This record gives sequence, structure tokens and C-alpha cells, in this order.
Amino acid sequence: MKSNDGDGVASTSGPFTFNTSLASLHTYLGEVDDTRGRVSHLDGGTIINLPMFYLQGVVLFPGATLPLRVIQSRLVVTIDKAMRLVDAPCTIGVVLMRRQSNHRHYATASVGTTAEIRQHGRLDDGSLNVVARGQQRFLLRKHWIDVDRVVWGEVQIIEEDTPLRTPRDAFAQLAVSNRFNLHSSSSVISLDMSPIKQDHIDSELECNTPSPNSNASNHSSMDTRLCHLGSQSSDSMKSSSDEEGDLMQQQWRQKRRSMRENGSSSYSNKKTNMSNEDDLCLTPLESLLTARTRDTKRQRQYHAYSKQASQAPLSFWPRWVYEMYDSYTLARSAAELWRQIIAKPSMDNHVRKPDILSFHIGSKLPVSESVRQKLLEIDGISYRLQKEIQLLKAFNLIKCRDCQSHIAKRSDMVVMSTDGPLGAYANPHGFVHETITVSNATGLALNGSPSTVHSWFPGYSWTIAFCTTCESHMGWLFRATRKNLRPRSFWGIRSSQIADDAQADQSE
Repeated sequence: MKSNDGDGVASTSGPFTFNTSLASLHTYLGEVDDTRGRVSHLDGGTIINLPMFYLQGVVLFPGATLPLRVIQSRLVVTIDKAMRLVDAPCTIGVVLMRRQSNHRHYATASVGTTAEIRQHGRLDDGSLNVVARGQQRFLLRKHWIDVDRVVWGEVQIIEEDTPLRTPRDAFAQLAVSNRFNLHSSSSVISLDMSPIKQDHIDSELECNTPSPNSNASNHSSMDTRLCHLGSQSSDSMKSSSDEEGDLMQQQWRQKRRSMRENGSSSYSNKKTNMSNEDDLCLTPLESLLTARTRDTKRQRQYHAYSKQASQAPLSFWPRWVYEMYDSYTLARSAAELWRQIIAKPSMDNHVRKPDILSFHIGSKLPVSESVRQKLLEIDGISYRLQKEIQLLKAFNLIKCRDCQSHIAKRSDMVVMSTDGPLGAYANPHGFVHETITVSNATGLALNGSPSTVHSWFPGYSWTIAFCTTCESHMGWLFRATRKNLRPRSFWGIRSSQIADDAQADQSE
């Protein structure tokens, strides 16, 4: 049946009143108790055997929450054995399992994430409700099945790299002062040269005290003298130049009176001799004014150049090369892009921890499961952040994986959970769905009556939604059952059912 809105577009009019923390708490799972005996992080390279969960449509990142509704007896035993582990108590291994193109066989990823069981509740029928949290990436070496049909995996913990910074010895802070005036006779610095030579000279003008390990320490005596000269002259040169100008004007007035008395021919010969011998412009006063104009022009060039390059290179590579791999610079760029495009939850608190930020963004990016699995498999914080920045810039459309039909736009995303626009939710049958929430959707048809049973969003009913072109299960339409709830409705789109193409459609 078609949506009641006619064209499949949900209404979001009115202020936002839904408490987004309710969805992230997974209250639909019922009562759960906190577990004890949690294990600290394992050292990189550690090899350990863990009970495994192979999940369809789920890519677990370190730091992300994973809700589980465990119904099958085999999986219940898996959780029980994980709770009794000695080396890593309350820990399971989670790996993405993907259906092959022929829809008959499954393939498992080679990189997964350990998950620590944080909350655990057993129901009367023997089933379990579990809330776990991603901890560390691992490489799956091999797996086997024990006598209880529990799948085990031999995993090797991946050693994460340290966030990279631009080496402190690669650049030196330039001594730039707005009060510094360049004198025409000064030999400290010349601006009438190529930018390459200017870079070389600027690199020697390091006024900050260099670190003991700095390459600039070899030039410390020269730097000190030059900076001392610049700082002393900054206040005195302006006043001395003004006094010199006033004195020269008085001398020139006296000279002109003397020349009038001696005759114009004497003045003419004097002028010719001055021009031939010194190549000076017409008069000393004009010469002074010309020199001042030239100095002003040089000052403007110097300050304009200083704004473009406030740091002088002391290494072979230019600064932009370092910034390509500086994890902290990339983290700031990624957090700013996230703020502009998605806004919530804010990533600003993680800018100083690029490794955590890269996992947070990867776990919440509203892209397909295969793209997120590739992000999980990337070794290197800077490389992962570079890819995430690229995806944030390119992602625009949500399309059906099977028929490429247009479902929603990036601007349609609405955050219904503190976890962000994408979250993992478990249904009553034990399936976990990573779902992207959007305010508007097109090309979807509804099947069945609305239900509030086991709703992931308290106060909303859900109805199954299919693609009208290929009839694939795309997600659900959620409608408010309470009058005070806003938005009145929204859609949940399965990330496993959206196309991998994250490039912006220029025709839209």
C-alpha cells in the first residue's frame, strides 16, 4: 500500500520534541544488568581465541554500540562461553557477513572488531538481550566450530598507529611584527628576489627560542642578532626617519635660498652633476619621498607574504605535504565538515584524539555497509581520515542497491538518536539493522499495518517499506503515536540496502 502522504514523503513540520537519547539507550530490549570483570585493551599483535558473531549488514567500529537480541540456542551458548572467558572475559568477535551475488553463499570479512558485553539480560524463554561495545580491530586468522556448534575464531589484535603531527623541526615561526618598518638602507632582508630565495632567508629569521632538538639551533646566534636588530629598530626607525626628513627639508630650503642668490646657472650645473654622479631623482626631497614610497611598497609586500606563509620551512617538503598526513590537521577538517553537513552529534570533542575521531565518524557515516567495511580495514589514522573527508564531500544521494532508484538526499537526513544519523538496532527476531534516518523519501511503498511492538523509537509506530521498482526491503516508515511528538514521521533506510556509489549526482 502507498504512503498516506501520497508521494511517500514524511511530514516533519513543527519543532523537534523527540528525546533522541531514548533510541541510543535501546530501551526496547527491556531490562538488562551491567556485567563485571571487564578486560582492558589487549596489546597490538596479541593472538587470542574468541567466540564469534557473524552478522549481516553490521560493521562494528571501536567505540560503537551493538545491541543484540539472542534467540538461537547456539548463539545463547556463544554468549555464555564469552562471559566465562579467562583471557578476555565478556568479549566476542564481530565480523561482517555478506551475501554473495548469487544469493546462495556468504562471504566473511577478514577484519572485525572485538566487542565487550556491557549489559546482559536473560528472559524467561531462555533468550538474551545484550548491549555490547566495540573495542579493538582484529585480523581473523582462522575459525572453527566446537562440539556445541559455537563458532570460534583465532584473531590477532591490530596494532594501531600513533597520530602523526607535523615535525616541530620542519618549520620555524617567522618573526613578523606589524610595527616593523623596512628601511631603504637596511641589509637585513630584501624583498626584490624570487619566492624560493625569500623562503630560504625567512627560514633563518626564527625569533622564537628553538627547541634543543631543533634544526634551527645551528643558526641561533645569527637568529638572535637579526631578531634583536628587528625588535630594537621597530620603534626607533619610524621616529628617526621622520626627524631625518624634517632636517633634510630645512637644509634644502636653506640651499635653495643660497642657490637663488648665486644664480640659476650654478643650480643647473649642480643639478646635472648630481644626476650624473649619484643617479638621484631631481632633488634630495624628491629622493627622500621616492625612498619612502619604495619602503612602503616593500613593507606591504613583506606583510602580504607573511600572511601567506607565517612559518618558514626548514625541511625539503612544503607545509601542504605534511598537512596531508598530519592527523590533527585532518581531524580538524573532518570535524568541521561533519559540523557543516551532519551537525549532530558534534565531533569537536574528539579533534585532539584523531584515532578516536576516525572511528567515530566511520561508525556514523550514512553510507553503505561495504564502504564502511573498507573504512574499518584501513590501517593508518591519516589515511582513514582522508577517506572520510572524501566521503563527506562526495556523499549526496541514497540509492537502492539493487535497482539504483533514488530514495533520498543528504539534506533529508534527520538525527533521531544521539548516536547520529546511522545507528544499529535489533528486531524481535534477532536481526540487527544499521539504519539511516531521513525526513523524506521517494520511491517507497508500504506493506502491512503500523505496529508499536518492539519499536526502536518510543512513541512511534513502524511500517515495512519496499522499493517500488525492485520490491527490495528498504526499511520502515515511523509515525508518531503521540500528539506532542515532532517530527510527526520519518523513514529508516537499511544501510545494507543502499548503493555503494557516494559520488554526487551532478544532474540533481
